Amino acid sequence: MAVITQFVVVREGVEKMTFTSKKEADAYDKMLDIADNLLPFLAQADIELDENKCEQLAFYMANNKDELSNLLKGTVKVKTPPAAKVKKTAAKNTPTE
Repeated sequence: MAVITQFVVVREGVEKMTFTSKKEADAYDKMLDIADNLLPFLAQADIELDENKCEQLAFYMANNKDELSNLLKGTVKVKTPPAAKVKKTAAKNTPTE
């Protein structure tokens, strides 16, 4: 019989994710804490964000906190996704009337 140790991240009584290492579980829990802290910040913005979009944005920012931190410090430039480059190139090559 095998014994498997699992680490479960639970928020408000709901199981969010299960991990096999404590380090990964702690990192995910910390990311959720950051997302929870970002929600009120984003909600007070002067832009129209519904609750779902606000949660998605907070989760994305928390999940990419290291890159976001460097961007806010001005130490790295934003990487342009390949799809955006293709659209710009296609727009330049489109004949105009």
